[in-house]
Amino acid sequence: MSDTTPTAASAEPAEAPDFTALTRDIAEVPAVEVIVTVAVNLMSAAAVKLGLTEDGAEHKDLDEARKLVHALAGLLDASTTEISSFHAAPLRDGLKSLQLAFREASLVPDQPGQGPGEKYTGPVYG
Repeated sequence: MSDTTPTAASAEPAEAPDFTALTRDIAEVPAVEVIVTVAVNLMSAAAVKLGLTEDGAEHKDLDEARKLVHALAGLLDASTTEISSFHAAPLRDGLKSLQLAFREASLVPDQPGQGPGEKYTGPVYG
């Protein structure tokens, strides 16, 4: 019986990524898509840090969530004129939901206008 499992010496080395092709791909992505992708990533990370996922309390960290929500609000504020309302409206709704979730999760809620991202959005009320 022969052993057909490759050994470390006979295994083919992994190919290095083609950075030129990757750069070309990134160059073809419209700025709106990059902004929206970053915003969605910030929203997802904030939701995790707010404990809004299945694992909930395991990853809850309000200090980290505050930073992520604030960064998201700043990005959306700065990109207001760059992205259409088609993209911006759901992102703003998501931001407000995260701000409200932060307010509810805080043992000592911030004063209106002092919560994460409220510097950019104005006070958020439940």
